[in-house]
Amino acid sequence: MTDICIVGGGIVGLATAYAIHQKAPGTRITVLEKEHTTALHQSGRNSGVLHTGIYYRPGSLKATTCRNGKLAMQQFCQENGVPFEICGKVIVATDESEVPRLDSILQRGVANGVDCHKIDAKELSEIEPHARGVAAIRVPEAGIVDYPEVCRKLAGRLTDSGNEVRFNFQVRQIETHASSVTLRDAHDTIEADRVVNCAGLYSDHLVRLAGSQPTARIVPFRGEYYELRPEFRHLCRNLIYPVPDPMFPFLGVHFTRMIDGNVECGPNAVLALAREGYDWTTMRPSELLASLSYGGFQRLARKHWRMGAGEVWRSLSKTAFVTALQRLIPEIRPEHVVPCRAGVRAQAVTAEGQLVDDFQIQTTGRISHVINAPSPAATASLQIGRHIADEVLHL
Repeated sequence: MTDICIVGGGIVGLATAYAIHQKAPGTRITVLEKEHTTALHQSGRNSGVLHTGIYYRPGSLKATTCRNGKLAMQQFCQENGVPFEICGKVIVATDESEVPRLDSILQRGVANGVDCHKIDAKELSEIEPHARGVAAIRVPEAGIVDYPEVCRKLAGRLTDSGNEVRFNFQVRQIETHASSVTLRDAHDTIEADRVVNCAGLYSDHLVRLAGSQPTARIVPFRGEYYELRPEFRHLCRNLIYPVPDPMFPFLGVHFTRMIDGNVECGPNAVLALAREGYDWTTMRPSELLASLSYGGFQRLARKHWRMGAGEVWRSLSKTAFVTALQRLIPEIRPEHVVPCRAGVRAQAVTAEGQLVDDFQIQTTGRISHVINAPSPAATASLQIGRHIADEVLHL
């Protein structure tokens, strides 16, 4: 018997367990992870950026948790020897039509307390000599970090304090009782007083296993990356972002210097053929059918099919992908980049076809479900964990 069981050994699950331990040190905590180690999916396949909260609606859970979470993440990294760097970023308007949206982002950033200011084309060229635009926002406090290492350190802190992080445990059955919850995999059983579902790509699946209906369903979107060859990394000094489309929670293809020195370019956003489908050859028919037959996805696809088709074309055509990158750095050529990793984003979509843009937590009885934890979930994870811990410890 454990007091609180966290399902999911990604950064949100581990941060939640860590927050519970800090707030209630005597609590017995068990983290269940279906893989053999931490951070194999979203937590280890994101952009590695320390986000500032500049994009998010003031007062939203995204904005508040990102601001506080970023500071908490920097402190955690300093205390635990995790590599990170405050390197700054620029958000670039490539033509005059994007300037009004750039100004709106600046207003949000100021409202959220972000260190940011508008710069002209000359100032942009001084910061990123190879980027081109008519105006930009400079965000000096943005940074980069090794999130997989954060996950390893969190897991280590938990086990060192007498809690358990159990790998190779895939929850297949959930039974709720008057005073406990029973979780079963193929070979073992865990009984807990309370459960927190941080299963990411399978969060809505666990809601149904628990006998409830999710407020939204997860539709997996794959994001593919290229990286600059070592001899062309000088084309990007730090972080170069476009002005995002306000219709979508995706930030568009951008350039990111990683903590190991690589420079990644991307991602796009295409429907994944499986919830853990990191390429076009990985398909799970039941999961693909679930996405395609979901009315919410059908409504989304009908509304935005042109953009979706463009994303697929960029996935299939390196030339098309590079053309998108050239909007920010015109010097980029196909021979400058090579394919690298891909990630899959667990995007919650409502039955009405709306992309859920904010964090979403659904609590039923003794189980709290983190239905949607989109970017900047990694940056905000320690603060999200504190928020969930407050809910769980006061049930």
